[in-house]
Amino acid sequence: MGSVKKGFEGTLFLVTGNSSSGKDSIISGLLDKYPPKNKKLVSIKRYITRPPSGTEKNYYITTQGFEDREKKGLFSLSWRIYGLCYGVPIEIDKYLDNGDSVIVNVSRTIVNEAKNTYENIKVIFIKVPLEIIISRLKDRGRETDHLIQQRVERAKTHQEFKDADLIVDNSGDLDNAINQVLDYVIKIINSD
Repeated sequence: MGSVKKGFEGTLFLVTGNSSSGKDSIISGLLDKYPPKNKKLVSIKRYITRPPSGTEKNYYITTQGFEDREKKGLFSLSWRIYGLCYGVPIEIDKYLDNGDSVIVNVSRTIVNEAKNTYENIKVIFIKVPLEIIISRLKDRGRETDHLIQQRVERAKTHQEFKDADLIVDNSGDLDNAINQVLDYVIKIINSD
């Protein structure tokens, strides 16, 4: 592509993992524990063509509205998976340029594009065994059986992500996973 990467002072943290690996729970717990006197860390709500749920806070948008925003360049990152459209608002660039760090839940399908777009980026992979993923998907009640099966099939072939900067096992105590991510994020932000 040959384009120049965005070299902002703030760090962009991408949290990725299979459906129901606990990405949003970890981000939420991390923000609750993040020291207020530390450099600013911002969590960004995504645009998704699905209404928000109890565990996933997002801006609901129609497919047409999504495509309109995408054409206008209003997303820093966007992707499509499981019949849904996801977009990270371009506003993250303002935070990153200001020296603040940003954390966002993304699909691993967008990680390479993100790395080609942003210089200061870290990828956190949340790892959970397949049997726990299946149980959590059924328990959350957000998808039809067909959609659950699609997510399970994808999870079967995506149990590892060796290119991640940090891999966190979230099969046990959630607080332990949150603390691992928190410690890592603070270390990276304070080294900037």
